[in-house]
Amino acid sequence: MVVEGVEAPDFELPTETGTVQLKKLRGKLVVVYFYPKDDTSGCTAEARDFNALREEFESAGAELIGISPDSVESHAKFRKKHGLSITLASDQQKTAAEAYGVWVEKSMYGRKYMGVERSTFLIDRDGKVAKVWRKVKVPGHAQAVLKAVRELSA
Repeated sequence: MVVEGVEAPDFELPTETGTVQLKKLRGKLVVVYFYPKDDTSGCTAEARDFNALREEFESAGAELIGISPDSVESHAKFRKKHGLSITLASDQQKTAAEAYGVWVEKSMYGRKYMGVERSTFLIDRDGKVAKVWRKVKVPGHAQAVLKAVRELSA
């Protein structure tokens, strides 16, 4: 389980433009948010909220990375459909999701299945986890993360 104060697990995942590797972002604040599925209502709202604040995150010195088990192709369609400019990484093998402890057993209508627990991690310039949000509720979440980024960058 990834908690505040520990070194963030490294990952290297494919994106539309190549790959993103956490280790290569040392020296910057990094917001890594895990979401279940492209183009579903909650995930679309979350992506739009983060995207709307992208410039403010960048001004505060933070990179935004959204991660889901969807393919790079799915991410490309999702980004185009909703005009997103944030980085979306594909974790089809669920290695990052498992490393961060967000690939969990879920239950819907009495049926149990494995899926991504919507979670966000704020990683400091030294690669340590500064803040963790688990079981995220979308409304107001991106703003709360931006507030934490600003406090960390001050």
